[in-house]
Amino acid sequence: MKNYILFLTFIFFPWLVAAQQKASVSGYVTDAETGETLIGANIGLKNTDKGTTTNTSGYFSLPDLSQKSYTLVVSYIGYRIYEQEIHLHSDEKLRLNIELKPEDYQLDELIVESKSKDTEPIGVSKVTLDTEFIKQVPGLFQADVFRSLQMLPGIKAASDISSGLYIRGGSPDQTLILLDHTTVYNPSHFFGFFSTFNPDAIKDIQLYKGGYPAKYGGRLGSVLSLYSKAGNSNEFKGSTTLGMLASRVSMEGPIKNGSWLIAARRSTLEPILAVLDQSNKNLPEKFYFWDINGKLSYDADPDNKLSFTFYMGKDKLGFPFADDANINLDYGNQTISTMWTHIFSDEIFANFFLTGSHYFNFPSFNIGGTPFKRSNNIYDFSLEGDVEYTPHDRHNITAGFELGLLTFSLYDEFDKKENFSSRKQSQYGSVYLQDKWKISDRWTATPGIRINGFSKGEYSRIAPRLSLEYKPSDRIRLQAAYGRYHQFLTLSSNEAFTGFDAWMMTGKGVPPASGNQYVAGIKTIPFEGYSFNVEAYYRSMEHLFEPDPFLPDNAGLSYEDTFRFGHGYALGAEVLFERNIGPLTGLIGYTFSITQRKFHNFNEPLQGGEARFYPPKHDRRHDIKTVLNYEFNTRWSANLAFTFATGQAYTRPLGRTAAFNLPTTDFGKDQLVVGKVNASRLPPYHRLDISASRKGTFFGLGEAQWKIQVVNVYSRRNIWFYNYELDENPIGREPIRLLPILPTISYSIDF
Repeated sequence: MKNYILFLTFIFFPWLVAAQQKASVSGYVTDAETGETLIGANIGLKNTDKGTTTNTSGYFSLPDLSQKSYTLVVSYIGYRIYEQEIHLHSDEKLRLNIELKPEDYQLDELIVESKSKDTEPIGVSKVTLDTEFIKQVPGLFQADVFRSLQMLPGIKAASDISSGLYIRGGSPDQTLILLDHTTVYNPSHFFGFFSTFNPDAIKDIQLYKGGYPAKYGGRLGSVLSLYSKAGNSNEFKGSTTLGMLASRVSMEGPIKNGSWLIAARRSTLEPILAVLDQSNKNLPEKFYFWDINGKLSYDADPDNKLSFTFYMGKDKLGFPFADDANINLDYGNQTISTMWTHIFSDEIFANFFLTGSHYFNFPSFNIGGTPFKRSNNIYDFSLEGDVEYTPHDRHNITAGFELGLLTFSLYDEFDKKENFSSRKQSQYGSVYLQDKWKISDRWTATPGIRINGFSKGEYSRIAPRLSLEYKPSDRIRLQAAYGRYHQFLTLSSNEAFTGFDAWMMTGKGVPPASGNQYVAGIKTIPFEGYSFNVEAYYRSMEHLFEPDPFLPDNAGLSYEDTFRFGHGYALGAEVLFERNIGPLTGLIGYTFSITQRKFHNFNEPLQGGEARFYPPKHDRRHDIKTVLNYEFNTRWSANLAFTFATGQAYTRPLGRTAAFNLPTTDFGKDQLVVGKVNASRLPPYHRLDISASRKGTFFGLGEAQWKIQVVNVYSRRNIWFYNYELDENPIGREPIRLLPILPTISYSIDF
């Protein structure tokens, strides 16, 4: 560690000397009412080209300032603009802690004051999602982080009952999901119906759909990073929401020099099941899920902050689906994250993390008296550090490291006999260095490099990254990015059902997957309060590895022989138009995309030859999404969400053959004849959801809100998949359909 610090000091020494000759301004930007730090607030000096934004800790630094007077301007979405006159002396290091007051918008029938969001474009392929957007979008029974993300271009869902994120042609395991820098391995409840993350506990959501910077690694596709609320440091606050499927409650308040927050959810399906006939074997005997988020924050002194965050969640299901058959599911996640924030100087800011993540999954079947059990555990512990150095107003340098221990265990038992057992453990580590370099007033470059190491198989990989931005005017930005990415893990998953998901890692003879990403786009502000963005991308996927689905038995095989290997690619273009001003706000997005895979000895021509590319099920050529919100007045608002997508790919049976009097058996054998893999398409998918909200008070004790939602307004029974009856001739086909129209109601109270 000492050598690492000496190395950084040597690299940064020339800038350190230069910076010491200039004045600087630094500090935190917070919400005046709650004390929460604000991520991505804009800070600038009026009538100059000097400016910056707050980092993920709400901290900013403006170095290399001359001895003179300035007007400091701070702005953030939904807050009043802050201005302050500052007078700097030579070598002065001014520390400011700035509190922004929330903006109050007045609406009536005739006049609507601007409620424009800050439409300043952000980095290439990056999306910052407001938690208010999550709560506004009509959803299945309640607000959900992942289902709100699925309304953005480039992000697809597998079905109505899946919260999985399929981003730019990648499967869910190709997206790194972080909660306060802690990896979450299976972020779902209710078989994927909901995501793990309670919107009441989340402060900020940052998504890199592709071309992500060197700060992140370990996944081929994208990064979703969520940050927990710290809690109100000024007064006690709370809220509760009663819903048809799940309800939630949160409380927060101050402690000396800090704050705390607790947020909990639990399913409320049991009363509904109790009303139904429990003798009906098509109903679960037992079902519930719950989760708890908590955070404790403490400001030791102006230069040191400490925080402790935890998450616990669990799903439990008992379901007798026949007279002699039942299924039991027991799975969940646990995470912890301890963070130390330290300001070494006005130019050097650092965060250090100690994290732990545990995913467990214990499913079991019993069919006709024959039991099957599985035990699947993942333990991931890591130590991380990020150092941000701003030696000059044209350079923002970030360097960091990560050291971790990863343990996977998987045990299968069939008819009380061990069928498969595997325990894999690996140390991993990485270092990165990147610089956001403002070459001129129009050009910005962010070069970076990341080095990854994985002890299982003794693999090391170098991943260069580069993004460029050209700003021909204040309203137009041209952006491009390139990156090399690697992935040491893979997920064996059923797209329709997550109960048996199992993660596996690289090893001897199983090299990590890798790929290149190329992104180019234009982000514009055509009018005040509007934005229009276009991005195109291409990404390769090399050395893909996944458990071979055609192996009849893994017993006796070496680890590498249980996998199949392949490659693929994805390309597409995304268009997004947003309106963020006035009573009517929302977005319209369109995506054109193609994704293909190829595996050896799979999807080969009948006459022989090399395997052919095929589209995975989540490949959708065209995708259109619309989200609209209209505020009638200070009490009433309405929301609309519409989705149209090309039908998902599937393999269509062409016929059936039968063979009799085989040498090895005395009964006939049916064989299904199929066409090219996933060469057919289900009918197009489309759905309209609407909701209406009314704000009021709860007997004068606090604010309250009624929310009525109608999911699938015109009851479009989209096809999930086809079920084939092989006993019929010709083969019978029955469509299995997704959700019908579903009205729901919820009531929320803030106290």
